[in-house]
Amino acid sequence: MNKMKRLPLLVLAALLVMLAAAGCGASNNPGGDADAGGDGSANGGEGGGQTEAGANALEAIKERGKVVVGVKFDTKLFGLKDPGTGEVEGFDVDIAKAIAKKLTGDEANVELKEVTSKTRIPMLNNGEIDMIIATMTITEERKKEVDFSDVYFNAGQSLLVKKGSPIRSIADVTKDTQVLGVKGATSIKNIEDRVEGLRVKQYENYQEAFTALRAGQGEVLTTDNAILYGMAQQDSNYEVVGDIFTDEPYGIAIKKGEAELVQAVNDILSELKSNGEYDAIYEKWIGEKPPAE
Repeated sequence: MNKMKRLPLLVLAALLVMLAAAGCGASNNPGGDADAGGDGSANGGEGGGQTEAGANALEAIKERGKVVVGVKFDTKLFGLKDPGTGEVEGFDVDIAKAIAKKLTGDEANVELKEVTSKTRIPMLNNGEIDMIIATMTITEERKKEVDFSDVYFNAGQSLLVKKGSPIRSIADVTKDTQVLGVKGATSIKNIEDRVEGLRVKQYENYQEAFTALRAGQGEVLTTDNAILYGMAQQDSNYEVVGDIFTDEPYGIAIKKGEAELVQAVNDILSELKSNGEYDAIYEKWIGEKPPAE
């Protein structure tokens, strides 16, 4: 009898447990769907799940109303952050603002993120930035990882030394010369190809390398001449010597497969050059008119 009396109670308890579980599921699922939908719509605004598969980055920028650009924060003349104001200024920054204005209607619609020679390609391919405008030389090796715009600046590799140094050109650099450079830059390989057995110390960014040169940790710092001129402006005890010994055409890097964005950037660069805006930016930062193409 006792077993018989307990049976309905057990059945009732089981039913209550089932109903409770169903109720929890009903209350949680809409929240879960809403979260999933929210993520989807947010991603959709940025190109959705297609972004990872190479969606239309140009449309994503226009929908977002902002261009996210990777620039240097440590390179005078091209991208240097003022420690007092927090503003980042330079040739590359002004090119980024001009592109933002053409794509969104206002140059203020640009977000600048710091990149180095080492971090810029990973940040682009991870989706952290839309493009790289950061003294980046177009090379066949890099074309395997990113797509490039047309050339927007022509530089060449040179040498920075303390005034009075016996090193006056690449011909004076030997395997016993302590050379300084930056990780991820093409300049290291270029000079190693020219001087067998060369000793090179590599730093994370240009300011670290220049600080090391000033501290006597090396005899010469090598990279693109345009960057070195900026360093020489910072400290008149240093000078750029010798002719350039490489051609370093800078391009704007964009994630592979984003043909529409590459074309849009190329069209903007062409317009900037034809309407005089490019010349004005060049003269502002380089101090002379750009060479004839």
